[in-house]
Amino acid sequence: MSVKNEVLHILERYKGNSVSGQELADLSRVSRNAVWKAIKSLKDEGYHIQTSSKGYSLSLSSDILSAEGIRLYLNEEFKNIPLTVYKTIGSTNTEAKLLAVQNAVHGTTVMAEEQTMGRGRFGRDFFSPSGSGLYMSIILKPRLSMENSVLVTTAAAVAVCRAIEKITDLSPLIKWVNDIFIDNRKVCGILTEAVTNFETGMMDSVVVGIGVNVKTKNEDFPFELRDIAGSILDNENKSVRNQLTAEIINNVLNMSKNLGDRSFMQDYKERSMILGQDILYKKDNLWHEGYAIDIDDYGGLIIHTPDGQKITLNSGEVSIKKKF
Repeated sequence: MSVKNEVLHILERYKGNSVSGQELADLSRVSRNAVWKAIKSLKDEGYHIQTSSKGYSLSLSSDILSAEGIRLYLNEEFKNIPLTVYKTIGSTNTEAKLLAVQNAVHGTTVMAEEQTMGRGRFGRDFFSPSGSGLYMSIILKPRLSMENSVLVTTAAAVAVCRAIEKITDLSPLIKWVNDIFIDNRKVCGILTEAVTNFETGMMDSVVVGIGVNVKTKNEDFPFELRDIAGSILDNENKSVRNQLTAEIINNVLNMSKNLGDRSFMQDYKERSMILGQDILYKKDNLWHEGYAIDIDDYGGLIIHTPDGQKITLNSGEVSIKKKF
């Protein structure tokens, strides 16, 4: 770990409290001058570090994503996972897929403050501005067949909801299959992509891409998203992004241990915003009407059609039918 990262790790651990230059030097096993250079570099990167006669203090409102800040909240068993945070990247999923092909280990996570080519389902753009969201991709080695791959997405949706519930008083809901809503506005999208072994038919790796609007202001969204998208928080000074990131990682990695037992499916159903609703669903590029009955053990959406049939969707788009 570099001196700068070591100093940041200490300041994050004692966030809001002063740590003397000598303590930083002793804990980092470097000179006071090296600490001063590290502090200057961190300030240049945007960290709000206050200097006083007592030493250096990282502001409680500082909310820059960092591996050091995230690791503080990771469960002990996950503290040493490979974790990289970029200031700007094209797409965390693209980078994670490259790492997966290079045999990156289970739990490897790629994060970014900003994505310039963020992607959602069906090749759509995912708005990923700097400083207000979290954009992450986690590499999993779940040992699942392709037909069970949707379980990863459903588990990830529950993982995000549990993380939001833990650090806020909010009650997020899931719109099948991969969107998280709060107060009827989308705050999170999930994109899972498989790296497959064609000889065995099993997935070698799954990249779970998660994008969360943490405190993006409504006026900052593109015009076409302002009536649809929302954010978790309306207080831009609240520092939660490192903790929220860690809680999502903790949940995803814990749940990935036993995806096959489907123990998370009940939580998924309880948080569903479409079960028991008249819906529109897209199939073969056409929109159809239906009624959402249930979600099966594989994450498929069971629909009752107007002509009395029951069908199961394993992928596609749905929306709640508006009532007039």
